[in-house]
Amino acid sequence: MDIELLNQILGNVATGKISVQDAARKLKHLSFEDLDYAHIDHHRSLRKGFPEVIFGQEKTADQIVGIMEKMLPQEKVVLVTRIDSIQADQVVSRFPEAIYHQDAKMVVWKKHEIPVRGKGTIVIISAGTSDIPVAKEALLTAQAMGNPVESVFDVGVAGIHRLFNHKKLIDRASVLVVVAGMEGALPSVVAGMVSRPVIAVPTSIGYGVSFGGLTALFAMLNSCSSNVAVVNIDNGFGAGYMASIINRI
Repeated sequence: MDIELLNQILGNVATGKISVQDAARKLKHLSFEDLDYAHIDHHRSLRKGFPEVIFGQEKTADQIVGIMEKMLPQEKVVLVTRIDSIQADQVVSRFPEAIYHQDAKMVVWKKHEIPVRGKGTIVIISAGTSDIPVAKEALLTAQAMGNPVESVFDVGVAGIHRLFNHKKLIDRASVLVVVAGMEGALPSVVAGMVSRPVIAVPTSIGYGVSFGGLTALFAMLNSCSSNVAVVNIDNGFGAGYMASIINRI
């Protein structure tokens, strides 16, 4: 429940449109709601400005649907991350307004178009085509949080001239999210080109000694570009969320 819905309920009580009892019923689970298998944090929109996000991995489709049934009446947007196509088919059949983005493994449900809250454009860059699923997770998250978002894919350091072709877009970004696997060099390069914050996302893409993304993670943590911050391996959601918070300031 966000501040707009809370104000609406209280305003309706004040004008006599609904009874105190009806308002109490609507606010009964203002803090959280216990479904036995989940404690839904309905207060998160009030506290943080964005609803709880459903992490779909290892949840059953019935659990995801059950959580969404309780969230949708109170929220304007609901995200489900790390959800496979089998789970997503069941979710979308229950909520036809929801959209499954298979490349990002995300379900996005919106009550209506999300108003723009970001003060600038977030640019999402991937080093390789194989990094696009993580980059798309960041992109969809940032869009759902009300940001203008643009993307550039497959411009890694093996062909760095491809990156420079997008310099005008990179220069006008307010925040950049740079996603890379292998040796994880691209965020340092991008950060060296701009004065803006760069959120680096290591991916688990790479051969043996990439160690499931650890090599890229360590490289990003050791960046000599001082405007780089790093999120966890494959955490496109976290990068998109942090970029959105920065873009509101």
